[in-house]
Amino acid sequence: MSKQVRTRLAIFASGSGSNFEVIAKAIQSGKINAELCLLICDQPEAYVLKRAEASGIEARLLQPNQYLNKMTFEQAVLGVLKEMKIDLIILAGYMRIVGKTLLGAYPDRILNIHPSLLPFFPGKQAVLDAFAAGVKETGVTVHLVDQGIDTGPILSQKKVMVESGDTLTSLEEKVHKVEHSMYPYVIQTYIEKLQKEQVHS
Repeated sequence: MSKQVRTRLAIFASGSGSNFEVIAKAIQSGKINAELCLLICDQPEAYVLKRAEASGIEARLLQPNQYLNKMTFEQAVLGVLKEMKIDLIILAGYMRIVGKTLLGAYPDRILNIHPSLLPFFPGKQAVLDAFAAGVKETGVTVHLVDQGIDTGPILSQKKVMVESGDTLTSLEEKVHKVEHSMYPYVIQTYIEKLQKEQVHS
C-alpha cells in the first residue's frame, strides 16, 4: 500500500501572524498532518514575515498595488502556488477578498477563520462590531471561502461569552485564544476529509 502524500499548505496572512505561528507549531508537533510550504503576504511591514523567517518557512511578498488589477495579482499568486504544488490554502488574518482566479483554481480548498459567529458581524472589524453592539456572546467561525465576504459554508463554530467586565482588549484576547485552539483542529479534520474523498474517488 502506498504511503499517503502529506497535504501541502500555504498560509495567507497580512498582519502579526499569531495564527500562522500556532499552525506552524501544530504541524511540527504532529497535530496537523501536513507540510507548511509557503507564506503569502501582501504587506511589507507585516510581522508574520519575521515569524516565517524564524520558522524556516518560505515567504513570498506579493503586493496588489504592483499589479495592473486584481486578476493579474491573483494570477501571480497562483503561479507561486502551482510552483510550490500547494494543495490547500489557509487564510490567517489575510485582509483581502479572494477573487475568482484563486477560487476557480482551489474550489473548496481555501479555509478562513473569522472572529465572530457568522453570519453575524462579517467584515474586517468583527470583534469591535460585536463589542459595540453589546451582545452577550460572540465567537469564532472557520469556513470555506466563496465569492462573498465571510459567507462560505461553515465548518466549525465556537462561542465566546461577553462578560460584563470585558473591555474590547479583553474580548479580543478571549477570541484569539479560541482561534488558536480551534483552527489547527479544524484544519486537520478537513485534511482528513479531503484524504478520505481522494481514496474513494
